[in-house]
Amino acid sequence: MSLDQRLRQLLAPHGAESKRMFGGTCFLIGGNMLIGTLKDGLIVRVGKEAHGKAIGRKGARTFDMTGRPMEGFVSVDGDAVKSDAALRQWVDLALAFVHTLPPKAKKPAKDRKR
Repeated sequence: MSLDQRLRQLLAPHGAESKRMFGGTCFLIGGNMLIGTLKDGLIVRVGKEAHGKAIGRKGARTFDMTGRPMEGFVSVDGDAVKSDAALRQWVDLALAFVHTLPPKAKKPAKDRKR
């Protein structure tokens, strides 16, 4: 089962929506990014308070896609989430943070010109 499929299964009970971002699939709750796939690993939103502890975990580092490190977001190597228990721990950490955020207002759909 792919990492994307494993995340879908874990997040289904939480009502997470998926969206293509960062070249992978990101999952959002209340319009707030929670977790996503990046190549063979993850991007996990942990918040600034949990950031230092999170990057101390196996295979984790500060997320940096554009040369500007994003405090509160962590990249996790695919090898570090091969077990379901390890993946669940990252999902739980992301859920704990995202549930502290207010839902974002939905933006009206844009008219696309063809």
